[in-house]
Amino acid sequence: MSVVLTKGGNVSLSKEAPGLRAVDVGLGWDVATFSAAEYDLDASAIMVDAHGRVTPGDEGFVFFNNLRSPDGSVVHTGDNLTGEGEGDDEVIQVDLGAVPPFVQKIVFAVSIYDADNRRQNFGGVRNAFIRVVDQVTNREITRFDLTEDASMETAMVFGELYRRDADWKFRAVGQGYASGLRGIAQDFGVNVA
Repeated sequence: MSVVLTKGGNVSLSKEAPGLRAVDVGLGWDVATFSAAEYDLDASAIMVDAHGRVTPGDEGFVFFNNLRSPDGSVVHTGDNLTGEGEGDDEVIQVDLGAVPPFVQKIVFAVSIYDADNRRQNFGGVRNAFIRVVDQVTNREITRFDLTEDASMETAMVFGELYRRDADWKFRAVGQGYASGLRGIAQDFGVNVA
């Protein structure tokens, strides 16, 4: 049975799934029916060191223009331009055993592409979620359904995987950004042009 988290909650993945080696982080959403324009939401992952900075440099920022971390431990499976269909809209795979020891956490965000020009925000998004699935057994270990109104935000940190000693844990974050993906990236030291 999956552990359902609320904002700020966390769970030990190592305890919930002993021997866990690799996970799929599924991110999903629907666009509200009142939205006339098409939304293009994008998932991303930022590998972060103990100082809260992207590592090993900007290549630790995995998104639709950089689908793989340099070491191959974090892989974005591809951009879903429409969000159509049930289940995960985008998936980021993480090989926990291959994540370099200097990476202390991996932050998962979702942003609205070209949100300012399209005048779009998360107020037009519903049923957003993040879930962590064991790649071997395909069992959902944990899930966080985002429920709060985010009518000013154009990007959100949904959750994060982080190390605590030898354990991997997951934290439900749900932090919005009115400054879009650029704001999230800059907070973690990504050099954005």
